[in-house]
Order: sequence, then C-alpha cells, then structure tokens
Amino acid sequence: MDEERALYIVRAGEAGAIERVLRDYSDKHRATFKFESTDEDKRKKLCEGIFKVLIKDIPTTCQVSCLEVLRILSRDKKVLVPVTTKENMQILLRLAKLNELDDSLEKVSEFPVIVESLKCLCNIVFNSQMAQQLSLELNLAAKLCNLLRKCKDRKFINDIKCFDLRLLFLLSLLHTDIRSQLRYELQGLPLLTQILESAFSIKWTDEYESAIDHNGPPLSPQETDCAIEALKALFNVTVDSWKVHKESDSHQFRVMAAVLRHCLLIVGPTEDKTEELHSNAVNLLSNVPVSCLDVLICPLTHEETAQEATTVDELPSNKTAEKETVLKNNTMVYNGMNMEAIHVLLNFMEKRIDKGSSYREGLTPVLSLLTECSRAHRNIRKFLKDQVLPPLRDVTNRPEVGSTVRNKLVRLMTHVDLGVKQIAAEFLFVLCKERVDSLLKYTGYGNAAGLLAARGLLAGGRGDNWYSEDEDTDTEEYKNAKPNINLITGHLEEPMPNPIDEMTEEQKEYEAMKLVNMLDKLSREELLKPMGLKPDGTITPLEEALNQYSVIEETSSDTD
Repeated sequence: MDEERALYIVRAGEAGAIERVLRDYSDKHRATFKFESTDEDKRKKLCEGIFKVLIKDIPTTCQVSCLEVLRILSRDKKVLVPVTTKENMQILLRLAKLNELDDSLEKVSEFPVIVESLKCLCNIVFNSQMAQQLSLELNLAAKLCNLLRKCKDRKFINDIKCFDLRLLFLLSLLHTDIRSQLRYELQGLPLLTQILESAFSIKWTDEYESAIDHNGPPLSPQETDCAIEALKALFNVTVDSWKVHKESDSHQFRVMAAVLRHCLLIVGPTEDKTEELHSNAVNLLSNVPVSCLDVLICPLTHEETAQEATTVDELPSNKTAEKETVLKNNTMVYNGMNMEAIHVLLNFMEKRIDKGSSYREGLTPVLSLLTECSRAHRNIRKFLKDQVLPPLRDVTNRPEVGSTVRNKLVRLMTHVDLGVKQIAAEFLFVLCKERVDSLLKYTGYGNAAGLLAARGLLAGGRGDNWYSEDEDTDTEEYKNAKPNINLITGHLEEPMPNPIDEMTEEQKEYEAMKLVNMLDKLSREELLKPMGLKPDGTITPLEEALNQYSVIEETSSDTD
C-alpha cells in the first residue's frame, strides 16, 4: 500500500505533495533492507517515477526526499535492473556535482542533495553490474577525483568527501582497471594522501615527521569516517605496489608512511573507531614497500630529549635502576629513536591475539607487517626483540604458558590455522635473527618443529637472511638452569628417573623388539610413515634418507 500511494502522488506531479509522501515513506522504511517480492513491480515503477521527478525543476527539499527513497529502494538488486540506465546515472551525476562543468561548491543548501546522490550511487554501483559498467563508460572515477579536489581543504563538507571516497573505494574494489587509472592517470596516491593530511590536520616538522599533540582532542566522528574511507581507497590503489615499486615513487610512499605513522599515534572518538582506524592503517602499511617503512621511527626531537633528561634528573642519584626505567618507559625510545608507532603496532597485535577469533583477517596483517619491518630495519627488530623476547630469567613454566606477548605468540605456533601459525613462527624466528638455537631457547623444539621442518632446519643452523653478528647475552638465572632445561618443551624440569635403569638386558631387548614390531605394523598399514632427515635438513621417507647417507659415506670412502 505504501508503494501504491507514493506512486500515485509521484505521478500526479505536485512538488509539495511528493515531498510529504516520500518523506513519510522514507521515515517508515529507513531501516528496511529486505523487501517483499510481491511489491517488486510497484517499487520498480516508483523508482522510474522518482527519476522522472528529479529531471524537473523542483525545490531542494523535494530533491532530498526523492533521493532518500531512491537510496532505500536501491538496496533491492532486482529493482535496479530496469532503472539502471545511462540517462538515470547521468541524472545522479548531475545532482552530485560530478560533471566537469560544475567548478565550485558554493551553495551550502545543495550539500544535502550532493550527499544523498552520492549515497544512491554507492548503493547502485555496489548492487548493479550494469551500473559498474556504466561507471567505466561515464569515467566516474575521474569525476570523483575532481570533486575531491574541490572539497579537499574544506572541513565543513566532510559528508561529501566521505561518500565520494566510499564510492571511489567501491569502484577500485570492483574494477582492477580503475585501480591502475587512479594510481597513474588520476594521481590518486598523492590526492588521497592529501585528504588524509587534511583529516588529521597534520603539521610537518620535517620532510617525513609531523607534530604529535598527545594531549590534543580526539578526531571528530566525521574526520574519522573520512580518514577510514580514504585509507580503504588507498589500499586498493596501492595493492600491488610492493611488486612494481619504482625508485621515483619512494618519496610519495614515504610521505604516505609518515601520514600513517601520525594516524597510529592519534585516537578516534571511541575505542572501536580508533581500532578500526588503526586496522585500516595497518592494512595500508602492508602495501608500502618495506624500504620506505623506516619513517615509522624517527630520531628524538630536542624537546623529547630534554624531557627525558629532566625526568631522569628529578630522581635521586642513587636510584640508577629507576632512572633506567623512566628513560625507557617515558617515551618509547630505542637507540635514540622514537618507537611510539612500533609500540602502538605491538599493542594492536596483542589486542587482536586477545580477541581469540578471526586471526586470519585481524591478526595476520599486523604480524606480517612487524615481521617485514624487523627483517629490513635493525632498530625496529632490536626494539621488538627487547619487548617480545626479553632475556630469560624464569624458565620454570613452558614457553606457551603465561600472559606475556611471548607466551601468546608461542601458543599461536601450534594454532590450527596454518597461515596463522606460520606467520607467528616467522615473526619470532626473525626476532631471533633466524638462528635456530636462539629460537629454540624461547619456544622449545616442539613448538618450533613445524617452522623448522618447512625451512629444512630440523638439524639446526640459520635462515637465508643476513643479520648483524652481535650475540645475545644470557642471564645468570638462565645459565644456571640451562643444563636441566628440556629442549623439547623449553622449560626447566626436575631430573626424571630412567625407567630402563632397573631392567635386565633381556627386558631391554624384549621392549625394543616390541617397539620395532609396533612401528612395523603401523608402517605396513600406512598409518605411520617413518621419516628421516636428508643432509640438507629437510624431511624425507626414512629409506630415501638412509640411501642418501650411504651414497655420501661411499663417496667419502672413495675420496680417502
């Protein structure tokens, strides 16, 4: 009945009556996302009628009511099939000020029309393949970039920017060709980066350093939403950047990484919005070439150095340990570098681990990012090693037992999701400079076996990447406990009595043959396959491994 009454009034053509009936329809169906199939034809006709009204010269308030109802109806994919035409798309483009002839955004009264038109376009492009094709034909991406440039530095039109960016994100998500067009033809990378700078009100203190006001107010909800949409669009634009990175792009990627560092150090209006903002920043940082991620850390400013010195000088001279603690914790400092952004990433990672679900989508991006940063940048690796794998003192508990970041990561090394456990193990391995003996010290052989088997390092050794040769120093507590540490479990165990000490030789032989027969039966029934290590450290069936060692021994004998 609602559609029939609205359609009757819309066809009658009186602007005031149309506005009232459509406003009532919009209020009633604002939260409707599923529609009755019996009224499908009526909704199609209502859409067609609304487009005919939008062509006419009607008041702005009536345009807004028409667009609100059109936005609601565009949630139904079936309704869009007959009304998604080039002519109708052009009507919405005109109302959204996306035509090149519209040079400015001066009339504030038109802003609600522009916003509602962009919302309609978002729904229609998302739900209609025909609209997606028409978007290419009408060069919608270029028009959206032009609109962004018009409102780039004007904060009072955040809603326009937000839905412009959302539509740009959808287009770049649905069409790979548009990603390339945005990146190269439309200069989307610097444009979207400038949108982020504007949303964050960044003030540069150096080429890649911005002023951070830790006591400043949080971002407003509108600024936060704009920033999130810009981050998502930038992710699509740069999704393949690590493959095709050119030296000429280094400056732009470094600027973007510096903006993302600023993003990590500010907060949104709520904790959930802050997490969403930082999550999108992490995803985008994963697209930045790793050589450009050095801007995530920066030397301490004179003010920060003076603050450190003042805080330390306030302590009595005999409080040496307290001075060291204050110097370390007052700001996240390592080797004269400000590590705040890295510390935020580490805390973000720990929060995602504590959530206990959606590890592949929520945790692997930040773990992968920290792994690559650690592999490429020594100061970041050493800082993270200090935070995640501090020198061992108490080894009475297994490495996976406890509430420290190390304990949580070691538990992930045996997670059921292969991708999660691989990246968790890889992160710890890189922090240990890809040295097997160092990794086993912190995780135990049992937890690390999967990584070592995949890397061909079950026999020991180190990975392929080069790291500095500085040695880890063990604490006195660890040195004293080391002889009694179980290498498999990685923790201190009291010496256990050997069960075969009290056996006679006949009993030992009987138990040995019993074990051999059990293994033989399992092997013949293919329930168990005996494996051995090849000379290169990889696993292979036992027979093949023995044959290779025989060949090596024969070759060695011939040489002698």
